[in-house]
Amino acid sequence: MRKLIQFLHDWLPVWAADWLDILVPAVEVVLIGLISWLLMRLVRKVIRRITGTYGLPVNVASLFLRVMGAVIYGGAALWALERMGVSGAILWTAFTGFATVGAVAFFAAWSVLSNLFCTLLIYITRSFRIGDVVELLEAGDKPGMKGRVMDINLVYTTLLESGDAQNGTSLQLPNSLFFQRVLRRWNGTAAEGDLIPRQQQN
Repeated sequence: MRKLIQFLHDWLPVWAADWLDILVPAVEVVLIGLISWLLMRLVRKVIRRITGTYGLPVNVASLFLRVMGAVIYGGAALWALERMGVSGAILWTAFTGFATVGAVAFFAAWSVLSNLFCTLLIYITRSFRIGDVVELLEAGDKPGMKGRVMDINLVYTTLLESGDAQNGTSLQLPNSLFFQRVLRRWNGTAAEGDLIPRQQQN
């Protein structure tokens, strides 16, 4: 590719060669933008298919889509700047600076991020669903935190412990907790015979 550009540069008149120096980087930037756009469309289709297959909530799918968009378009922007002649040392310094800030923010928000990741795992592994009766055990011979699953959001899972949704007690457990302890599911007649009522549908 470089040999072809050099050949055209030597063969064309001076005024055309000057335009070539402008057009080639511009075409490369357009191609980079097109590739990133096509890649983002592919990511959207994959996330949409995963959402339909595993029943992911819209907010979870949107979060992962935004993260992938930031990674793809951020990488495309750095690549485009490099093709436009920005110094590689400057780009590397900027990248390492952003990466350092991102790493600090990552460790600062580790508990939140782990809950977000565990939310995705709950839906993919189908550990439980809304309406199931579950119990988190601290030890095999001791009763744990038990309730009917009322809601699963990005950070917490809400268990109805007693009563109903309007007049009862509930537990809000971090989603990461379900992967740190033994989980007991109450199925069939065992769940139906439980004192905890099912969520009322509006």
